[in-house]
Amino acid sequence: MSELRAPLAPEHAGELVRLGVRLVVEESADRTFPIEAYAAAGCAVAPAGSWPDAPVDAYVLGLKELPPRPYALVHRHVFFGHAYKSQPGGSELLRRFTAGGGTLLDLEYAVDAAGRRIAAFGYWAGYVGANVAALHAYGRLGRPLVPGGRDAWDAALVALGDTGRSAHERTSALVIGAAGRCGAGACEALERAGIRATRWGHDETQRLDRKALLAHDLLVNTIGTATPVAPFVTKADLDDPGRRLRLLCDVTCDVGSPCNAVPVYDRPTTWAEPVVRVHEGDPPLDVIALDNLPSLLPTESSRAFSADLWPHLLTLRPDGPTGPAWVRSLDAFRRSLLRVPGSDSVGT
Repeated sequence: MSELRAPLAPEHAGELVRLGVRLVVEESADRTFPIEAYAAAGCAVAPAGSWPDAPVDAYVLGLKELPPRPYALVHRHVFFGHAYKSQPGGSELLRRFTAGGGTLLDLEYAVDAAGRRIAAFGYWAGYVGANVAALHAYGRLGRPLVPGGRDAWDAALVALGDTGRSAHERTSALVIGAAGRCGAGACEALERAGIRATRWGHDETQRLDRKALLAHDLLVNTIGTATPVAPFVTKADLDDPGRRLRLLCDVTCDVGSPCNAVPVYDRPTTWAEPVVRVHEGDPPLDVIALDNLPSLLPTESSRAFSADLWPHLLTLRPDGPTGPAWVRSLDAFRRSLLRVPGSDSVGT
């Protein structure tokens, strides 16, 4: 199992319980937090996979990837659906909500007035992604990947930085989306490894200098978009005689979606096989595209996410969500249903 995160940490569950919220937490052999910690915080405990038997008006809080059964979804689900940008399986997930009359409050679309997510794993995704990329670049990446704490990941980067300063000074890295949460995490990891990164933001991507991009050894893409954009790197670029780029870490990992800004690979990589070679040439190109990077740092990333999320859970009322971020998420769900053939339910 490679998903160890939890959207709500025991200490924040306890805050909700003290404020009068009734929480039921399922048992799990994989979650980074033990069930005993939730019980001690005042939560009720239920067997794993028992959420379909919850009252119809319950909110089901999860992280991602619902099991295939039951097909018809009747509850109000709060998780990352990955269904609104034409991702594989997205339309089928929305049909399941239509079949049951349930609602998806997608955490990706629970945003504030400026469009910023109320809770995100972005910083840690960028940090771990750049960490994995740096370790691979210098032949220090073990396989399969195993989760660890912040101290272990930091130690690996510091050791990497001590292996040969002159080699690292010759490494050229580029972080696209450096001003965001995800980009900030990537830049910190590279700095700890002794790799100085060029930082691109909105202006640079709007006036993309493809020659300058390809002149870097390592590219870390941290930009996510809800609408298709002109690709930063294409398969045709791989035959560019001036290309120096030999490693791409796509933290965003929108593979299979028209919103993919680096469409040079066709599937995510895995903990068992974190790096795949997508081009043989001089130089070759390797890709890291792990879609659950923060789970490699499960405790810290979960606690940070939960700290942002739990106050907003107080606005999930029995008669419907009242917080503005949830209203925006509900609107995104309704709009997406209208684009799916056979899905004419709008949820409540």
